[in-house]
Amino acid sequence: MTTLWPTLELVLTKHPLVTAFAVVGFIMWSASILSKRLTRGRMHASAIAIAIGLLLAYLSGLSTGGTKGVADIEWLSGMGLLGGAMLRDFAIVATAFGVRLDEFRKTGLAGMLSLVIGVLLSFFVGATVAYAFGYRDAVSMTTIGGGAATYIVGPVTGSALGASSEVMALSVAAGLVKSILVMVVTPAVARWIGLTTPRAALIFGGLMGTTSGVAAGLAATDEKLVPYGAMTATFYTGLGCLLGPSLVFFTIRVLLSL
Repeated sequence: MTTLWPTLELVLTKHPLVTAFAVVGFIMWSASILSKRLTRGRMHASAIAIAIGLLLAYLSGLSTGGTKGVADIEWLSGMGLLGGAMLRDFAIVATAFGVRLDEFRKTGLAGMLSLVIGVLLSFFVGATVAYAFGYRDAVSMTTIGGGAATYIVGPVTGSALGASSEVMALSVAAGLVKSILVMVVTPAVARWIGLTTPRAALIFGGLMGTTSGVAAGLAATDEKLVPYGAMTATFYTGLGCLLGPSLVFFTIRVLLSL
């Protein structure tokens, strides 16, 4: 193995993006097995895969002393592109396909209100928790609040505001916890809250926001509802990325100055 590794490393380094896809595929495959065997499908494979990714990024940072997680390892440098803004945004937008627009229009005012309420409530709950744990500056509070919205909104907001890597990591962790909670709790409460129609799924996605959590939770409830919940959850992510570094940040800064 030691004699084969230099040659294999050379091949992997020469094709970094292909290597990144292969590694992510292996992680997803492993997470799927763990989901089925350890949790009997109650915790979605995507949540386990995210946790594995965060752990690998942490261990990579310790071993290399870098700041880009596994992308600091030469043969895994393709992770920087695979996990970059371009492919991330493409994946978010892709979840909107498969939705019937006539069902989306039926949500009307309720759908729009669910988006606004869901985004702002998540931001300010997250910011309040951050304040309680000693983060008293507007940048950190807004970034962690963004993480409470989704683990995508947090880093996007933090990057725009110049937050530290520590704060952005906390925002990702907050978003991951929320995602896991949504995917686990949704099937248990779906009938109780009337989550049985496309319209209800659209509103639910707007309130919860975390696309992976909503999609996984709805998949365990009724697979036909997944595109509708993912549709508004996608809008939620976009709205959060728009409002976080602007309206929410300025509002929090004003409140702190009072």
